[in-house]
Amino acid sequence: MATPPSTPPPAGSARGSSRADAALAARLESEKDQAPPSPVESVADIGDAAQSLAPAIGPWSDSLGRAGSRAAQTLLIAALVAGLVWILLRVKVVVIAILVALILASAVAPLVKWLERRGWSNLLATLVAFLGILALVGGTLTAIVFSIRSQWDTLATQATEGWAELQRFITSGPLPIDTAAIDSALRQAGDFLSSGSFAGSALSGLGAAANFVTGAVLMIVVLFFFLKDGEKMWNFTLRWTRGETRAKLAESVDRGAQVLGGYVRGTASIALADAVLIGAALLILGVPLAVPLAVIAFITAFVPVVGATVAGIIAALVALVTNGPVVALIVIAWIIIVNQIEGNILQPIIMGRTLSLHALLILLALTVGTLVGGIFGAILAVPFTAVAWAVAQVWATGYQTGHDPVLGEDPLNPEDRVAAKATMAERWKYQMMRLQPRRGGQLGATEQQVVASGRGTDAEEDVTESGDPSAKP
Repeated sequence: MATPPSTPPPAGSARGSSRADAALAARLESEKDQAPPSPVESVADIGDAAQSLAPAIGPWSDSLGRAGSRAAQTLLIAALVAGLVWILLRVKVVVIAILVALILASAVAPLVKWLERRGWSNLLATLVAFLGILALVGGTLTAIVFSIRSQWDTLATQATEGWAELQRFITSGPLPIDTAAIDSALRQAGDFLSSGSFAGSALSGLGAAANFVTGAVLMIVVLFFFLKDGEKMWNFTLRWTRGETRAKLAESVDRGAQVLGGYVRGTASIALADAVLIGAALLILGVPLAVPLAVIAFITAFVPVVGATVAGIIAALVALVTNGPVVALIVIAWIIIVNQIEGNILQPIIMGRTLSLHALLILLALTVGTLVGGIFGAILAVPFTAVAWAVAQVWATGYQTGHDPVLGEDPLNPEDRVAAKATMAERWKYQMMRLQPRRGGQLGATEQQVVASGRGTDAEEDVTESGDPSAKP
């Protein structure tokens, strides 16, 4: 049987086949030039695949299992946080010393930089700022102690008698108010304050004195090194990060230092103004113990919201028992006026929008700080809460700004955002950190050693591969 003659393929089909063969040959040639995957990459791919398939198998695949897994993770994180808090409470003296030194360093660091720009050496500028802040804080504390120590018993007694006078005035009035429970509690508090147990338990205990001295010495040492080598410490820390992470860390520190420094300088100025206004009014009205009451107003001004109220109550009670209800009402009215001047004039001018915290958050921070760290916790809670809020804004990216057609206006004022508080030079610095080439090497290696070891920038690696010197930065 004769074989039929084969029909030659059309010319177009032959050309398409040759093009396909050429593309296949080029692909095979490129795959042959590529290095085969290493065993480590293969194992990593298998691990990724197993991790992606893990939730789909086993008893944890349903909704209850996933909820249990999340609950276990949450409990583990809570246990770690609780353990960390427990450890910090065991070394509370060290933590408080570092936090106080950090606040003071943030307040004085601009002076050190200003002196360095005027040609002073780093050591000399640090010594001048360090000795100046120590003299200021030490002198203030010494004046407070000497002004209150000799008249503390009299002040506590008159405040207690003032409350008794106020109670008699309330019970004899038209409203039937039973103050037995309040009177019992305050009598116990008054007995404690007027007796020597309060001062003894707070100051004369050997353990408390040793802790105070240890914390004060540690704070002074840490403050000196923060002022002298703070920028070097942070420079060293930033060199372990790259790109966006480095920029956000730098912005977090800048905003935190801005909040702490502004808070300390502004609060001290406002506290001094409150003490002068309240003390002058008490002297004019003839209220005794005007200087100790002014000192109390200065101290309590460092505790937002609550401090001014406490100082006003103490001053009004003393005026009530010594000068009568009319003068006490005048004192209350004047303290209200001073608080309005502070909130509407002094704080916007001196502090600006440094805190940017809701009043409820401030009260919660004060409560937690008092329970954890006592009087130091109450003083430190608000500024570090403001720092935490500023840092959270730097790292958070999911918040919707501006007007929303359903939710309405944005509750966060645009002036309160951390992005609005950075200077043009700082924004340029953050952008340069995001765009600068990535370098890495062993600790202490120079830039030339990093490049020579083959761990230079991505651009340099592209130059090596392509051979195009124009691609080099």
